[in-house]
Amino acid sequence: MGETRTIGTILAALETIAPLPLAEPWDNVGLLLGDREKPLAGPVFLTIDLTEASLDEAKRAGAGLIIAYHPTIFHPLKRITTDDPKGRTLVGVIESGIPVYSPHTALDATEGGVTDWLCEMLAPQGADLPSHGDRRALQPCAVSDPNATHKIVTFVPQDHAERVRDGLASVGAGRIGAYSNCSFTTQGEGTFLGDEGTTPMIGKAGALESAPEVRLEMVIAEGAIPLAMEILRALHPYEEPACDVIPLASKPRRTVGAGRRIHLDQPMTPKQLAANLKVNLGVDAVKIACAGDDPVSTVGVCPGAGGSLIDSAIADGCTLFLTGEVSHHEALGAIQRGCSILLAGHTNTERGYLPSYAERIKAQVPGVEVITSRADGPVFATV
Repeated sequence: MGETRTIGTILAALETIAPLPLAEPWDNVGLLLGDREKPLAGPVFLTIDLTEASLDEAKRAGAGLIIAYHPTIFHPLKRITTDDPKGRTLVGVIESGIPVYSPHTALDATEGGVTDWLCEMLAPQGADLPSHGDRRALQPCAVSDPNATHKIVTFVPQDHAERVRDGLASVGAGRIGAYSNCSFTTQGEGTFLGDEGTTPMIGKAGALESAPEVRLEMVIAEGAIPLAMEILRALHPYEEPACDVIPLASKPRRTVGAGRRIHLDQPMTPKQLAANLKVNLGVDAVKIACAGDDPVSTVGVCPGAGGSLIDSAIADGCTLFLTGEVSHHEALGAIQRGCSILLAGHTNTERGYLPSYAERIKAQVPGVEVITSRADGPVFATV
């Protein structure tokens, strides 16, 4: 028999697809309700919004996990009762025992996520994908490696360096991605003068000494530093090992983060892009606020409500911005600065990604069943 999958197993796969540190600081992502140690007892159920209707659908399907793209719990709650729809939904989830997870802006920001999918919706129908040239995040996300938050640097005689390196590696230092025992050494000369009462390894107390040494550098996780310092003192031949612990900045990645700036291989007018978007999304209408009729080549993209990224898009040379919804004043301000706006509806710029998300989950967890809600749909309709 195969190993029983737990909710935690699925969550690890979800966070491989969309690491939670990519989410916006204001967001509420991750496991919102439930026990990660519980066995997965049914299919994974995908929905944009978890409502009473989609919850009933999930329960009828025997779902073992609900992934609600929009966080089911977002604002602080003072009470959860059945007096209102939100409360009834949360009470229903708790009574059902189905865990609820939200990826939201982490799934937007990740490579191959919602935002990258929405970029493709601007392509002419039938065009080979990807249809764009350069593509980068409007606000690149700085990604930190939890195994390399700091660098530990020490200075040690050459013939003791391997022993110290191996000792530090035994507590997790020197791990970079799938590689372990990573280090760097440079040769130099160290000097020291011991006070009376010291017993230096080389020379004698009260005399200035010099010795050939190597500078040994290894990355390390913050939580491992105290033990690493203990190991270093135990294995280093000097009474007082020289050591630096240096915090490392996160490294921005241009392909992940909020929004996208894309350069079209073939410039198109705002109305042509609107027509492409309408067909590819399968929506009844797309709103357009034109700053002009000339073809555009640089476009900003953000699913959902992207008004907060308009300034970044314009500063990055975009002359058209695609999102789900913005306010009247945000749109007016954009066109006055020469940037047209395309609006396709908040969840219309998100929901179409769910089939792709389902395939990515199944690729990460072979054999898992993933179903997409039929009850979940856009709030607004065009009449």
